Amino acid sequence: MNIHEYQAKELLAKFGVPVPAGFAAMSADEAVEAAAKLPGPLYVVKAQIHAGGRGKGKFKELGPDAKGGVRLAKTADEVRAAANDMLGNTLVTVQTGEHGKQVNRLYVTDGVDIAKEFYLALLVDRVSGRVALVASTEGGMDIETVAHDTPEKIHSFAVDPATGFMPHHGRAVANALGLKGDLAKQAANVSAKLYDAFMGTDAAQIEINPLALTTDGKLMVLDAKVGFDSNALFRHKDLLALRDETEEDPSELEASKYDLAYIKLDGDIGCMVNGAGLAMATMDIIKLNGMFPANFLDVGGGANKEKVTAAFKIILADPAVKGILVNIFGGIMKCDIIAEGIVAAAKEVNLSVPLVVRLEGTNVEEGKKILSTSGLAIVPANDLGDAARKIVAEVKKAA
Repeated sequence: MNIHEYQAKELLAKFGVPVPAGFAAMSADEAVEAAAKLPGPLYVVKAQIHAGGRGKGKFKELGPDAKGGVRLAKTADEVRAAANDMLGNTLVTVQTGEHGKQVNRLYVTDGVDIAKEFYLALLVDRVSGRVALVASTEGGMDIETVAHDTPEKIHSFAVDPATGFMPHHGRAVANALGLKGDLAKQAANVSAKLYDAFMGTDAAQIEINPLALTTDGKLMVLDAKVGFDSNALFRHKDLLALRDETEEDPSELEASKYDLAYIKLDGDIGCMVNGAGLAMATMDIIKLNGMFPANFLDVGGGANKEKVTAAFKIILADPAVKGILVNIFGGIMKCDIIAEGIVAAAKEVNLSVPLVVRLEGTNVEEGKKILSTSGLAIVPANDLGDAARKIVAEVKKAA
């Protein structure tokens, strides 16, 4: 689960991380009121969407010459003008794709005089299984470009969970950022508090870009992107309250209500599979046969008729879907039960695209019999390769 920048900064501030003063705003009037609470004379009005690259982004409704989603303002009128430009309009950035995201919230913060910008992030290193700190002197830039073009400017340090964050980790971060003396102490302090925040909230990522050195010699977090491990949110009811469902894909949001692991993709073959590994293999073999998956969908090991029906509805809600491939290995989940769910779902949603089903495992013969006697145009498949070839052929035949 991701949260907005203003929520991330409010959360980090509770752990002692230095952030500039700022207030959220849902309207132009609230934005002006927020600015009035700040010392000024410079204010920053920032669009709040779950995507990076806001400053370089463009609003669909304002034309190519309009400013992006991060604006500087010196007066209340300029704050109001920026808010009116952003609220209700669609911001397109490198991370949103061409469809963009509608801006419904703003963050008005105090302006800061910046001497230097750094990059600092905490994430889970999947190789070592530890929390890693990633630091670079190239803050404020596209960090992916920096990593690709000048990887020597990216430094990473893993933290042993047995010891937690230690003074030497702080010194390593300060050294990576080229900071000495009091600034090195500040860098170590900020890093330690970010680590506390990461562990204390079961975060999956805390990205600070930029971590700014101000002209008066202070390190301050100017932008923060924070995401949490969804599997740990049952321990953090307060964090669940920060969820903004308007920022989530409607299909993925609907899938979460049925405990379905669903991610929308750009292809044309809908996939319903049990097991993440099998789902990945299914998507790969669809592509190998010349077409592309429209989604990742793992119904899990305990699927029932209701869950299967919901999965079908979610897949078919995507207008790009031209066919569906169901690939089920019945272990805990019996093939006859999943077959009954497929038949019920296909009848309920008035299935109008080709459907290929491959079943294997517990009660597979019973499952196949249910499908063959259903009276529906369900194409059976013997194995994964056969299923992929058949769904591609069926889609091409129906085109």
